[in-house]
Amino acid sequence: MQLFVDVGRYCRLIYEAIRSSTEFGMYRRNIVTEMVKTGYDSLPIIILAGFFTGAVMTIQTSYQLVAGFIPASTIGSIVSQSLLIELAAVISALVLAGRVGARIATELGSMAVSEQIDALESMGFNSVTFLVMPRVLAGVLMFPVIYVAAVIAGISGGLLAGILTGTIPVADFMLGARQVFTPADVSFGVIKAFVFGYIITSISCYKGYFATSGAEGVGHATTQAAVLSCIYILVADFVLAFLLL
Repeated sequence: MQLFVDVGRYCRLIYEAIRSSTEFGMYRRNIVTEMVKTGYDSLPIIILAGFFTGAVMTIQTSYQLVAGFIPASTIGSIVSQSLLIELAAVISALVLAGRVGARIATELGSMAVSEQIDALESMGFNSVTFLVMPRVLAGVLMFPVIYVAAVIAGISGGLLAGILTGTIPVADFMLGARQVFTPADVSFGVIKAFVFGYIITSISCYKGYFATSGAEGVGHATTQAAVLSCIYILVADFVLAFLLL
């Protein structure tokens, strides 16, 4: 029964956010702030995660491709395509489910239990427009940018790992990457980023907006937001791969 209550409240919250999306003047400043918090502030951890993901993939792929008749450029093909269509988007989303999702749920949860959301409503503000819409929109807009940064960092990490370990020359790595590159792979990764950005921010906003029971309730909402975001990211990844590949 609680499942249907949660689904109903979530759908209503998102419906109210979409309906109020035309009230741009109300959340204009908030969306810029949220884009900075969601995108710019997340770049260091995303670049670090992407860099070492690409580096590890290069080393592991070279370890597995021990047959002499397999060209070295195959390593570049596997690493670059894996990052483009899968790892850059998914790993970034899982990392940001903890960083961005937990922050959003904590912020809104604290406002909910301290009755600041009720105060906004009593002052004539639409709390959904003011609090939820900018956070969801910032996630949808900034996650593709984060995905691009993760891809660049991952390929750079793979290149550097290949150079430092003597596994593959730069020319061979880039040759393999160019051989398998297609614009469709980038489009698929960007679509994933849009979807993952929406999942993380919308679930976190919902959990925080309806948090109850003081500090304990805020902690519970934050944990649920991070866990549910990770679960639905993996489910959405499977569905998108099934439908679009």
